[in-house]
Amino acid sequence: MNPASNLILVGPMGSGKTCIGKRLAERFGLRAVDADREVELRAGARIAEIFEHEGEAGFRARESAMLAELLAGDGLLLSTGGGAVLAADNRRLLRERGFVVHLQVTVEQQLERLAQDRSRPLLARGDREQVLRELALLRAPLYAQTADLGFDTGSGGAADAALALARELDALWRRPPSPTPSPLGATA
Repeated sequence: MNPASNLILVGPMGSGKTCIGKRLAERFGLRAVDADREVELRAGARIAEIFEHEGEAGFRARESAMLAELLAGDGLLLSTGGGAVLAADNRRLLRERGFVVHLQVTVEQQLERLAQDRSRPLLARGDREQVLRELALLRAPLYAQTADLGFDTGSGGAADAALALARELDALWRRPPSPTPSPLGATA
């Protein structure tokens, strides 16, 4: 068990990190933050534009800086981008600053969920199924290495998955108690 004040969702695109994350944040009283959305807000540009102008390396540098900033605090439900685990420093930070859940999904489920999505730069470079299979081969071991818990998001909807995951988290995840302020004048 990893007692942590932050809950972090990692996994491939289309695994439900943002949709499930919003529901879990409400359930556990956490502030929901989507790391990719935060990068876009700070950059004033969509991820596709960042990739176009700065390349993947430029985006990954922005992503790492954003993760460090966000995880400096507590009480957060962080939905990461699919590639956040690529950098060893990011994996270390995620493990140190939160209880990490790897949301698992099959390539077939990803293809179905992402069928209408044209906003993802990595899927714009050819055969979507082949790209997803290559990403899974590279990233699945990194997700597993980083996560405290693996959770199959299944073929159901986000609400059902969030409910099932919340039940597992109730049994496995312990948030540290909030520090109790000392009475005025008390000494330690």
